[in-house]
Amino acid sequence: MTSTPGHAPLHFKIVIDATAPHAQADFWAAALHYTVEDHSALIEKLLGFGAVPPELTVESHGHRAWRDLAAVRHPDDPYQEESGTGLGRRLLFQRVPEAKTGKNRLHLDVHAAEGRRAEEVARLEALGASVLRQVKEPGGEWVVMADPEGNEFCVH
Repeated sequence: MTSTPGHAPLHFKIVIDATAPHAQADFWAAALHYTVEDHSALIEKLLGFGAVPPELTVESHGHRAWRDLAAVRHPDDPYQEESGTGLGRRLLFQRVPEAKTGKNRLHLDVHAAEGRRAEEVARLEALGASVLRQVKEPGGEWVVMADPEGNEFCVH
């Protein structure tokens, strides 16, 4: 199926529930070599207008951030300078009150450089991920891991 003539493809982000969104953003920024988004200019503007209460914000990496949201973006993708919001590949972590239960219905596949899967798995473990299992099938090999909050992802 192709896009409808005259319509641009839709922009999207992947949203992941988290009990600690800033810690998850830090993990995934390091895991993917992404950049943690800095929304402080927008937040300071909204606070100045009285549009949001200070209780909705926290201090993170030396600047004001949303208490319940944190995002990471690919460092080469465009972003809105006024808001700090990425306009390309992004992950948004939103605070939820409950911990993860059950299997993910969606997961990320991380692709290591050729011949460097074991090195990448060790790096991700050092960042706080854990190995769940190694898979060897006729179609390929990969390692199933869990991020610090238990969300599964695969390293190919």
